[in-house]
Amino acid sequence: MAAIAVQLENVSRLFGRFPALRQVSAVFSTGQCYVLLGENGAGKSTLLRVLAGLLQPTLGVVRYFPQPAAAADPGRDKGGSGGSEDDRLRAARARIGYMSHSPMIYDELSAAENLRYFASLYRGRPVWTPEEALNTVGLDPALPRPVGQYSQGMRQRVSLARVLLSQPELILLDEPFSNLDARSAGQMLLLLGRLRGEGRCIVLTTHQRDLAAPLADQILTMEAGRLTSAAPGPASAPATELESALSPASPQTIQPELAPGASPA
Repeated sequence: MAAIAVQLENVSRLFGRFPALRQVSAVFSTGQCYVLLGENGAGKSTLLRVLAGLLQPTLGVVRYFPQPAAAADPGRDKGGSGGSEDDRLRAARARIGYMSHSPMIYDELSAAENLRYFASLYRGRPVWTPEEALNTVGLDPALPRPVGQYSQGMRQRVSLARVLLSQPELILLDEPFSNLDARSAGQMLLLLGRLRGEGRCIVLTTHQRDLAAPLADQILTMEAGRLTSAAPGPASAPATELESALSPASPQTIQPELAPGASPA
């Protein structure tokens, strides 16, 4: 049985009087990929920022990597582990990688120079070397030119390499296929498929349902801050079939059935 990476219980987030999230409850497990769909303003990016610990819920509870009840500390409180709220959130963030719309890399530096800088920020924590992270995303660490001269697909992969430096267990990606051509999008899909196969939990937002669907264990839809539907993806497909579905040369559209109790997207 997959372990829980993060659990939301009736989470709402208000900006002033505007409810960006409304009573969202969900469980995200390791070794699974969750594709989050919805129109602009539906609350997808806000949900990712709450999952990343960058926004605190106005109401409700976020539990990161909760232990089974039998192993729980009797003194633990609502956050899912012992210690203060700040300690719990700090410990959780160390296990989370977040990629926003912005690539958050320096255009004037090479990919290796970017990652060397970001790796230096993880003081006292084991991280991949820039070479390991760039090799993982299929980029040459020796490439000397600045990332400002990279294609959009290459820049996205450098950004993902930055996220992977700390070897996160929970990977949160906001529109990772944005502005990618078909070849670059296919490469990104294959890479995310490998990360999923390593047991990481991936939650990503996209407007490109047909592109991301073969990777999904669950396809979730948001409307007006609410999680309105959930449908299973091809998680039960044999590995060879999944690899074929993720191949850029073999595009496949998945039409999953709705999970019990979910409404049509």
